[in-house]
Amino acid sequence: MTLKLTHLATLVSFLATLLVLQLIPTALCDANQTVAPNPESNLDAWIALNMQEYEQASKNIASNNALLASLSNAPMKIIKVRQDGAGNFKTVTDAVNSIPSGNKDRVIIYIASGKYREKIVVDRSKPFVTFYGQPGKTVTITYDGTAKKFGTWKSATVAIESENFMAVNIIFENSSPKPDPKKSDGQAVALRISGDKAAFYGCSFIGFQDTLCDDVGRHLFQGCFIEGSVDFIFGNGKSFYSNTTLKSVAQKLAVIASQATNGKSGDSGFVFVHCNIQGTGDMYLGRAWKETSRVIFAYTYMGSNINSDGWMKSPHQTSVFYGEYKCSGPGSAASKRKFGKILSDDQAKPFLSTTFIGGSQWLVPIPKIP
Repeated sequence: MTLKLTHLATLVSFLATLLVLQLIPTALCDANQTVAPNPESNLDAWIALNMQEYEQASKNIASNNALLASLSNAPMKIIKVRQDGAGNFKTVTDAVNSIPSGNKDRVIIYIASGKYREKIVVDRSKPFVTFYGQPGKTVTITYDGTAKKFGTWKSATVAIESENFMAVNIIFENSSPKPDPKKSDGQAVALRISGDKAAFYGCSFIGFQDTLCDDVGRHLFQGCFIEGSVDFIFGNGKSFYSNTTLKSVAQKLAVIASQATNGKSGDSGFVFVHCNIQGTGDMYLGRAWKETSRVIFAYTYMGSNINSDGWMKSPHQTSVFYGEYKCSGPGSAASKRKFGKILSDDQAKPFLSTTFIGGSQWLVPIPKIP
């Protein structure tokens, strides 16, 4: 991370790349799954799997969303958090702790404007929770946990382990200072999402290295803002990022997505559609976190600081599927990409909507707060 890749000669470039890869600290999110190498995997197999998933998901329509139907008829509990004491609680932590284990109803934690310095875990026993930031105001949840003190996985300011979580208009921040590139313990997660079926609307995720741990499960990020430096979106998740800004604050080398697919099925991946890449540093779109990886960018604006190679090769990768489709901007010139694929219309089809995450079966509207 402390070296800048050069292009003076083929041999020099090759050696510099190897050295940089050894110096950049790897994302260390302790996911429960391990990825077994699959030497027989190839791009054609990936594409066939994508089409199979798409065709299966396309058979399901929103009217079959049993979750939406059940929540429509269920009571909605609202817990108000205000630092001035005018709500039910002064802290988000106390509001979360008030939710009983085994909760089956939709619980809205309405958070008034302010900066809340808290380290929060929503455990697996508390599904159907929504963090709802006061509309038109700034609501920030912040903490300064680092891998040195907690380990990467537990450094998260907010960790969501339950299913059917939603967040609206919340800034998730890890306020730790920029990590020392000479050390390997500076990872600092703003949010870890380890629960299935989670949606984030109009949220921001602020940090440096390993900002967003998109750990496991199906997730939607819509109209969000994500800021970081190295591997600032990483994990095993199967996630759809829509109309989201990805901003690098790196001074030298930057990597947006470090993804690892789930097991031999490869049923995960990060998809970015109608996004905007901006910021500083010598930026790569992604690299493999483990042996296999799947990342796709479609209809995305790419700034001039995108490295012409596009994708960084990791020494441990065995099979990757990196795709680009109808992207724009000076960094989208794919003629110099060493690996990855410019997708055809048919190949891109499985990735262009929330069908990729089976959204018609679980996505529910943003609640209307009285």
